[in-house]
Amino acid sequence: MKTLVLPKLAKTTHRGFLWGEYKEFDNHEFVIAINDEASGLKGFIAIHNRNLGIAHGGTRMRHYVNDRAALRDVLNLSRAMSYKSALAGLPYGGAKAVIIEDPNADRQAVLAAYAKKVEALGGLFHTGTDVGLTDDDVRYMSGFSQYMLGVGTADTGGFSTSKAAALGVYYAIKTAAQHVYGTDNLAGKVVGVKGVGKLGGELVGMLMRDGAQLIVADTDPARVASLQQAFPAIHAVTPYQIRTMPMDIYAPCAFGNEFTKSDIRKLRCKIIAGGANNQLADPSVGDELYRHGILYVPDYIANAGGLIFVSEELEADGFHLDRMQARLVNISHTLDAAFKRSDAERRPTHRVADTLAEERIRGASA
Repeated sequence: MKTLVLPKLAKTTHRGFLWGEYKEFDNHEFVIAINDEASGLKGFIAIHNRNLGIAHGGTRMRHYVNDRAALRDVLNLSRAMSYKSALAGLPYGGAKAVIIEDPNADRQAVLAAYAKKVEALGGLFHTGTDVGLTDDDVRYMSGFSQYMLGVGTADTGGFSTSKAAALGVYYAIKTAAQHVYGTDNLAGKVVGVKGVGKLGGELVGMLMRDGAQLIVADTDPARVASLQQAFPAIHAVTPYQIRTMPMDIYAPCAFGNEFTKSDIRKLRCKIIAGGANNQLADPSVGDELYRHGILYVPDYIANAGGLIFVSEELEADGFHLDRMQARLVNISHTLDAAFKRSDAERRPTHRVADTLAEERIRGASA
């Protein structure tokens, strides 16, 4: 019998992309290119790891300079989602999706086409809001897919995805303040918040009620004006100015890649704790922050609140407010453990957090 010899195939994604070209690729289980010519839909779904359970994560819709930038983003975001889920104590795996925004396309047609792609995966991926998508968008998509999160009808006790996310960042800030300043009392502390959309806006209110002095920045002046109307003491600066302002705590809550090595010498804060994803341009930036004595709160721990909230919809016994709130509070405990291990091992917090997450993910597969 003649033996069939199959040719060796390089690991590729659509249009001949080679995985070796992408440092962001981390043995992802699935990376799926999504396209629909009729609506103009283009994007990616990346499922990083399912050791802990079914994969879930938000969908981001934004402009990308090219397909490669979108792919790099989804690879980074999905890996962070696995780590976020693991350190939040959730029995779920990590995934993410990005839709490449086209201003000339019909938005609802794109969303409907995307939801149908998610539905076709048969539960491999559950998703909800992220940057560029609203709760109304997800509700609309739920008409085309049963795998949309954040559209439950349970009594959530007044919580929303953004409020839960902001509360998680707030707990992270207080835990970091306790570690650096010896108290979690934020009265009089100068806190800079970059990005005052859904998460950042909620966070500003929490910090103001604690007596913090707020510096805010956003690319949308209307958001800043609205907050200043509610809290006249807020000091507004431009997004380009805020990083260099003298402050105790800096909370980036906009897009990722906030910090590069060249930025660090310009920083005038002791703590970085915000809601933005992928704040470090690469891990070496976190090492440099550590060397400069700036406590970096790993973003995927600080911003886990939104994921914790929508994950309740996946629980077999339905949404439980007490469980959700306990998981939010656990963000503080997880961070405290990471800070102590960082001090004991003399390693940067982001390296310690990665180790903790990897230990939990590997333990789940044992």
